[in-house]
Amino acid sequence: MSTLTESFRKIRFFLADVRNELSKSTWPTRGELIESTVVVILSVVLFAIYVGLCDTVLRKCIGFLARH
Repeated sequence: MSTLTESFRKIRFFLADVRNELSKSTWPTRGELIESTVVVILSVVLFAIYVGLCDTVLRKCIGFLARH
């Protein structure tokens, strides 16, 4: 039974340490969070367009080469 008690004690200390470390963190403001989200979404969209264009060009090239 002592190992169970010891496990719960370790979990309690771990959670206390996590809480302590999180209190030291600085969290973004709502504006910063929205700006970061917009940047990520735009980056993903631009990257998807780039990959789509590359796929289309390569598909056309391979199709051309396969016919000749």
